[in-house]
Parts: sequence; C-alpha cells; structure tokens
Amino acid sequence: MKKNIHPEYNTDCQVICVCGNTFKTGSTAKEIKVELCSACHPFYTGKQKLIDTGGRVEKFQAKLDAKTDAATGKKVKKAARAKAKSKKEVVVKTKDMKKIAQVTLGNKK
Repeated sequence: MKKNIHPEYNTDCQVICVCGNTFKTGSTAKEIKVELCSACHPFYTGKQKLIDTGGRVEKFQAKLDAKTDAATGKKVKKAARAKAKSKKEVVVKTKDMKKIAQVTLGNKK
C-alpha cells in the first residue's frame, strides 16, 4: 500500500440511531448517525406493515387463488390440460366433409 493516501481507520466509531440505539463499529468516520438500525427496523422487529396504495396485494392474492384449486391444491393449468386431452378433437378431412354433406342433403353419388 502507498503511504499517506488512505484515510485513518477508527476501530471505535460510534453509530447513533434516531431511535436512541448506539453501538460501536469500525469506520473511517468517528461518528455515524443513521435513521434505521436493527433495533428499530420493521423487518428485524417483526412489526412490518404492508402499505398498499393501489390494491396490489389483493390483486396478487386473487391471481394466486385463481391459479390454484382450493380443493386439490394443484395448479389449474394441469387440470385444463387433462380436460383438453380427454376431449380429443376429431379432425375431418375435406373429402369426408363432402361425403357427409352429400348424405345429409340426400345427394348420393
């Protein structure tokens, strides 16, 4: 390392939170003031609140409920695929369609 270009490192830097919690850490500053710490942050305290301004949480829950079947817990897509497989579509060729039309109209050839 080059000499005289790095800042002085303090091992006893005082961190002060708005909530009143203080602790020591290492830093180049002697004192650090913060707005949130682990003692007052909602994620760590368990007091997390969801602020939903546009109804996004309810919209997500509705999508989630629509995708899963409440009785079985299976996804609806799988059930839809099973229904589609059970209802196999019959492909009718044009030659067969002509024959069907002739029989229904009474024109036999």
